[in-house]
Amino acid sequence: MDAAYYLIQILNGVQYGFLLFLVASGLTLIFGIMGIVNLAHGAFYMVGAYLAFWLESVTGSFLLALLIGVPVSVALGLAIERYGFTHLYRRDHLYQVLFTFGLILVLGEVRAILWGNDVHGVNVPSALAGSIPLTETQSYPIYRLFISLACLATAAGLVGLIRYTKLGMMIRAGASNREMVQVLGLDVNRLFMVVFGMGVGLAAFAGMIASPVNSVHPGMGDHILIISFVVVVIGGVGSIKGAFWGAMLIGLADTFGAVFLPEAAGVVVYALMALVLVWRPRGLFAGG
Repeated sequence: MDAAYYLIQILNGVQYGFLLFLVASGLTLIFGIMGIVNLAHGAFYMVGAYLAFWLESVTGSFLLALLIGVPVSVALGLAIERYGFTHLYRRDHLYQVLFTFGLILVLGEVRAILWGNDVHGVNVPSALAGSIPLTETQSYPIYRLFISLACLATAAGLVGLIRYTKLGMMIRAGASNREMVQVLGLDVNRLFMVVFGMGVGLAAFAGMIASPVNSVHPGMGDHILIISFVVVVIGGVGSIKGAFWGAMLIGLADTFGAVFLPEAAGVVVYALMALVLVWRPRGLFAGG
């Protein structure tokens, strides 16, 4: 194992961490602002991947698939919030959990009707199909670097939106004191709809850009949902910064765990979560 091999593993871990951040940031926004435990978040990741597969096959362009698929995903999130969650905010969390579990089943059935239960693949865009040589025998795919850069740009845009815009100010205020925001005259219902649409869009976008390197298949959202909850717990509920660093930590731990401890790779991330909770029960960046 030379330096190039470790560099490849670091790049893989960072790329996986960026993908986890996109999914986990939407999850932590929805839970931190709206107080909803969204079990269907992984299903939105799956929907994004299937949209990328279908739209790429129809248009012949992965870029067009992204440009069409992201707004469609956001619109789906807005509709679900408007006609579903609106009626559940004042009810017990059990109703929300049951509703999101029902969403998993509904989205799974719709996926089966539209695209079947086969495993699909999405072509890597020809402009990004090459690789960068690291040594005489090892190279790194350009598309994986593109994933990292796309996720990094999205993360920067999200942080800028949360910190420096009026909408971000309202989101931060809603996260800290929802009742006070409503008393001040802000439309909390519209804010919730926007936040949920953003969360769904982020999860679907992650699924879209991951589809050329991961197979598109039923149930692909289950694992990403569990790992995203781990990221949120480690980073701190409601913290975008926590979601970012938690995702980086899990991405690297999962990648190197598979390299050095393959027989216990599935346990590494959960052991890490347990250690963090012992040290900081509210997460690394709770409230940050």
